[in-house]
Amino acid sequence: MTMLRINMVAGLGPVLQLAEGWTVELDPKVHDILDKRTDPTWPTTWFVPRLDPKKDAFKDVYSVMNCWGANHGAICYGHVGADLITLCSMLRIPVCMHNIEDKDIFRPAAWNAFGMDKEGADFRACANFGPIYK
Repeated sequence: MTMLRINMVAGLGPVLQLAEGWTVELDPKVHDILDKRTDPTWPTTWFVPRLDPKKDAFKDVYSVMNCWGANHGAICYGHVGADLITLCSMLRIPVCMHNIEDKDIFRPAAWNAFGMDKEGADFRACANFGPIYK
């Protein structure tokens, strides 16, 4: 699965967060306790992200939730994070959090002029070129 969220940041606009991972089944008693902490009429999917000790936001599941924009996200079937990062570069939406390996990510060659740190270059290139969407 891929969990994603677009956050609207004042003065910046939309930014994407995404996490690839898997759905999990919890013990029914644990599910019941957690599900009652919110509105149990809402659909619930238990999700665990793929961790990456090289990325602070993905060193453990608590770090992921601490960096996540809210306690909700959209979940789609399959690992499509690399495709979403490419789409965001085309739409000029910076990606502020992901657990995709660098080798799997395509960004336009023009992004190379905005620095060697890929996520920072995302923000600088998107600001420079401006949004495609209106």
